[in-house]
Amino acid sequence: MGTNDKQMDLDNLLAGLRAGNDPTRLRLLALLAHSDLNVKDLTRILRQSQPRISRHLKLLNEAGMIDRFQEGSWVFYRLTAKGAGVALARKIIAFINPNDPIMARDRERLTEVKEERAQAATSYFRAHAADWDRLRALHISENDVEDAMVAALGDRRFGRVLDLGTGTGRILELLGDRADSGIGIDSSQEMLALARTRFDKAGLDHCQARYGDLYDMTFEAGEFDTIIIHQVLHYLDDPASAISVAARMLHPGGQLLIVDFAPHEHEFLREEHAHLRLGFTKPEIRDWVAEAGLQITKCRHLEPPLEAGKTAITVSIWLAEYPGDTAIDTTLPASERSSLPS
Repeated sequence: MGTNDKQMDLDNLLAGLRAGNDPTRLRLLALLAHSDLNVKDLTRILRQSQPRISRHLKLLNEAGMIDRFQEGSWVFYRLTAKGAGVALARKIIAFINPNDPIMARDRERLTEVKEERAQAATSYFRAHAADWDRLRALHISENDVEDAMVAALGDRRFGRVLDLGTGTGRILELLGDRADSGIGIDSSQEMLALARTRFDKAGLDHCQARYGDLYDMTFEAGEFDTIIIHQVLHYLDDPASAISVAARMLHPGGQLLIVDFAPHEHEFLREEHAHLRLGFTKPEIRDWVAEAGLQITKCRHLEPPLEAGKTAITVSIWLAEYPGDTAIDTTLPASERSSLPS
């Protein structure tokens, strides 16, 4: 390591220590280690003014200890998941006395915020229950689909998971126990709120819900070991591009799992539920996957039960990998894994 690199590391360390050397910033770090929170949430929990909270968040972000991400007109914060700041932040948090009355009160108020989110999620589900029940009746049960997804991914750990179009966050909840970390991307703020509530209830502190555009994401190439595109492609005007973007972010040895409908004739899904495509054939998915540099290694079609009738829809599952890939050891930290091939 050169002199400039050592000086940069020292500067980052000092900046982090200065950022953590304040009671309010310690409280913020403790809260953001467990949940995605915005300034409104934090002002309510800490009972401090918005400008004061924003100033502390800015310092923590500049020190590389928390991440800042935009979601429409809102901005959320969370303890950083990568970089030099994460180790320092967690060491600082480890020194905080969990029995401190101020910290305990913060946790109580955080619980209140999470409970309000859960109530809002329940109301949203109740308002849309009839529509979802109608859609679910068209195909095999969700439990059977989920079992088939897990079976397709195999017995390995899932490593760093990215769920594109995460919706309610159910897929990350399903895979969370075998994931080192999880990020769910969606363009709907309502769905992101539902996902965060699900993660909170399941205790999935290592999973996050992020606002994002499936065609234009800022993640690094090869950043994820498992990528899921579950019942999303039929909403997109350019499914091939979405698969290409996903392939770029897939680490060698990783897996891309695509779940969607086989071709069907339910026009009402296009008219009433914004489905742009009425299912996909295996050749379509195979060609798009090949154009992205991957190949399909597993394919399964889950046909509905006979009593569902001819109008029921088949759910298809495709697993894709880089040609010649072998499973990677996801117990190794990312820094010790091989880089993407040029």
